[in-house]
Amino acid sequence: MKIKILSRNSHLYSTKRLVEAATKRKHEVEVIDPLKCDIVIEKRKPNIYYKGAYIEGVDAVIPRIGASVTFYGTAVVRQFEMMGAFTTTESEALVRSRDKLRSLQVLSRAKIGLPKTVFTNYSRDVSGVIKQVGGTPLVIKLLEGTQGVGVVLAETKNAAESVIEAFNGLQARVIVQEFIKEAKGADIRAFVVDGHVVGAMKRQGKEGEFRSNLHRGGTAEVFELSDEEEIAAVKATKAMGLGVAGVDMLQSTRGPLILEVNSSPGLEGIEKATGKDIAKSIIRYIERNI
Repeated sequence: MKIKILSRNSHLYSTKRLVEAATKRKHEVEVIDPLKCDIVIEKRKPNIYYKGAYIEGVDAVIPRIGASVTFYGTAVVRQFEMMGAFTTTESEALVRSRDKLRSLQVLSRAKIGLPKTVFTNYSRDVSGVIKQVGGTPLVIKLLEGTQGVGVVLAETKNAAESVIEAFNGLQARVIVQEFIKEAKGADIRAFVVDGHVVGAMKRQGKEGEFRSNLHRGGTAEVFELSDEEEIAAVKATKAMGLGVAGVDMLQSTRGPLILEVNSSPGLEGIEKATGKDIAKSIIRYIERNI
């Protein structure tokens, strides 16, 4: 099969592993930069022009679209779909997953456990917002933040009011969430491929850090999901319409609470923590659907 990996950097761990896995299984694979693709639109003949030639005969694409290039990257994925290629992440699901507010609404509609969350249109009733999530401590998140950037833990009412008012003054969209104390600065990342959990790890934030992101110095170890956690991860992925996803959740006294469903999860942390060949699982997912 002809497989294209949409990635801006062929040297990234995840991109290299996908190339290795596809090559090992005798597929023809190429990494292409989605921002260098020209989208050609005409009646009955959608096409993509890349490096002086039209791209033809593609069986499948694996989108590795960064958050900063979601708009154009999604347009490229959509064009490949119009050309008849199978994609591990559909364009509509990619757009849906990148909108944190919309994602939470979708998950809520699917009756999936979530931390209590409040979003307002720059409300001046900041104390009311704080009250809605059960008071402090609470977590404030930028809607556009990734990898723990733009996430603030406010431990007192004064601190929470100051941060929310500052973001409102900058007209930066934020969501306010309850703080799950019993999680103790740790979360779980479940990697789901084609409706099945293929690996899971527990990430622990470094000393004094409530964010568990590996990019921020957190550590990871292999983790055995409970039945309830596995069901929640698969259900969340299905609700978002994703074939491949990294589902982040917290352990709480009322069961697993979904934080985020990532449509372009990195492979390095999960593969090193679990020792599993996640890249191979993604390639096999393509093989089953072509």
